[in-house]
Amino acid sequence: MKFFVLLCLLLVGSVAHGAEQVPRQIADREIQRKAVQAVVWGMPAVNYDLMRQEMLTKTPGKVGQAIYWGRPLDWKNQTLTPNPDALYFMVFFTTRDGPVVLDLPPAENDASFNANIVTAWQLPLEDAGLHGVDKGQGGKFVILPPGYTEKLPEGFIPLQSDVLGGYMLLRSNLKSHGDADVQASIDYGKKMKVYSLSAAANPPETVFTDVKDVLFDSTIKWDASFFDNLDRVVQEEPWIVRDRVMIDQLKSIGIEKGKPYNPDEHMRSLMTSAIEEGRALLEARYDAGFPPFFSETSRWTFPGYPSIIQASQHGFDEENAYPVDDRGVTYSYAYIGIKRLGAGQFYSISILDKDGNAFEGSKTYQLNVPPNVPVEQYWSVTAYDRETHALIKNMARASRSSQIPELQKNADGSIDLYFGPKAPDGGEANWVPTDPMRKFELMFRAYGPTKDFFDRKWVLTDVVKVRD
Repeated sequence: MKFFVLLCLLLVGSVAHGAEQVPRQIADREIQRKAVQAVVWGMPAVNYDLMRQEMLTKTPGKVGQAIYWGRPLDWKNQTLTPNPDALYFMVFFTTRDGPVVLDLPPAENDASFNANIVTAWQLPLEDAGLHGVDKGQGGKFVILPPGYTEKLPEGFIPLQSDVLGGYMLLRSNLKSHGDADVQASIDYGKKMKVYSLSAAANPPETVFTDVKDVLFDSTIKWDASFFDNLDRVVQEEPWIVRDRVMIDQLKSIGIEKGKPYNPDEHMRSLMTSAIEEGRALLEARYDAGFPPFFSETSRWTFPGYPSIIQASQHGFDEENAYPVDDRGVTYSYAYIGIKRLGAGQFYSISILDKDGNAFEGSKTYQLNVPPNVPVEQYWSVTAYDRETHALIKNMARASRSSQIPELQKNADGSIDLYFGPKAPDGGEANWVPTDPMRKFELMFRAYGPTKDFFDRKWVLTDVVKVRD
């Protein structure tokens, strides 16, 4: 009898224990689902914060100053799909203490720039420079904080932001990679000024920091630290009306404005599972590819989803569209926002060769660039690490461009470029090295593309494998 009673008690206890576990399992699954959604939704802000934190922790640069890379970018710049054929200047700003002025120089005979100004959510505020809103005239662009209503002085260009933070990427264009042209590009870029509107009458000297030798790694960290970056942005920035649906969702994973984010070990494990699932989701969508650009069968695609291009042009403020999922994919492999894609520059991505196979760093590929590329400035092709979307580590160079005078041309004016672990015989000038242990991807850039480019009167050929 005693044995029977004991058995009943054990069974009751077991059932009770199971009843307790079911709600916990359900709650954990719900937390994980919301965390995955937070990964997709928060990607552009985390992307921004990763770059900002690299500046703040690895360089002397500060918010309100300018950092720049004093030579064409090499692999030490581990940002997402950067351009190694321009001189990069970056300015992070905040309007917490009032409007900030980005005073940009006019184009000169042999000097110009392409710049994009965005918010902390990488929402495009404006494009500036030779093909920007100023058409190369330069200007005093003023970033205004939310709710700012005061009248600006004459000659200032207002850019109304819905948050406090943001940054500008300014590409000082290069005539060539030669030392003299690089220095000229640096000197021109340093003609920009950054100051608060309150100091406009007598602006202080802008501080410039050369970070060319810094390992600047802002690739997406696919671990639980993602949520630390996300929390930082949530704490610093006001809620945008269209995003308030996320307030409770983030609260359920421990991120709440005005409160510290201190997940325990169990919550950290859930966040780790969520970031892994989010990564798999975003990478699967990237692997599926974007719409083809040059033809219906071209392996060269648009640089992203049409929905993102349209949303960027409308300030992500369309009445019946808010492409959060597409935006999440976009900022897992790239950064910056462009308001008028195609006016100053256009990009095309290839992740597959002509036969539909992924690019292997151990194999050699050939790309024929037809003559007379319809661009007013220059074109380039860059190889990136397929997994990180950054420049391939430890490679001597990452791209070839029309700025390179030693490029060998064919009799018809076309140019054959090669990608692989070893240079072809006699073709080193046209070769981009790859890591034989890693896959890679390609991006074609057209700076100053003309109407013929978008009318597809010029067509970039698919990449072909020429050696295993």
